[in-house]
Amino acid sequence: MTKQEKVDFVINTLNELYPEIPIPLDHKDPYTLLVAVLLSAQCTDVRVNQITPLLFAKADNPYDMIKMSVEEIKEIIRPCGLSPMKSKGIHGLSHILIDKHNGEVPESFEALEALPAVGHKTASVVMSQAFGVPAFPVDTHIHRLMYRWNLTNGKNVAQTEKDAKRLFPKETWNDLHLQIIWYGREYSPARGWDLDKDIITKTIGRSTVLKEYEKLKKKN
Repeated sequence: MTKQEKVDFVINTLNELYPEIPIPLDHKDPYTLLVAVLLSAQCTDVRVNQITPLLFAKADNPYDMIKMSVEEIKEIIRPCGLSPMKSKGIHGLSHILIDKHNGEVPESFEALEALPAVGHKTASVVMSQAFGVPAFPVDTHIHRLMYRWNLTNGKNVAQTEKDAKRLFPKETWNDLHLQIIWYGREYSPARGWDLDKDIITKTIGRSTVLKEYEKLKKKN
């Protein structure tokens, strides 16, 4: 297969598997999405979705959030991990949204990435999922799969994002990054991986990855 045929195969397979694409993090507006994405760093979406209702019952907007102390926020979000940093980030960015953006989440990468505890990936998720702006946030699933599919050298997430944006048409980015995340979880996980179920890797996978898989399979 040529590189273009591989790209088309990925897009077509994912569209067949995920014609309807659920958003992994529960939210009702750009602010609650921003907070949920921030909480998801080094934490599962399932855990975040258990914690955000508790937090949002007390504060689902920046004005109510700054009425809480950093300590109060930290207590609620503790199960998500990294709670000292995340609670300061949520409190700090809520202040900035009120002071600089009329309490609204800004619709630009630059303004989002200027907020405390908001990196490029978080900004990309908010831009794509809240505002429909083409972006390709790369999480661990996408990073792993792009390498397995021989579509990136996998050296770092920044390179993986560049390669994804170069290979896939811009109009597919917002759906595709979510489809790849779901596919990675269901068919191509880091642990307990069954290549027979992973049709994409089985078809277009990097030869060294496939050989390594076979070697481990024989051992076990």
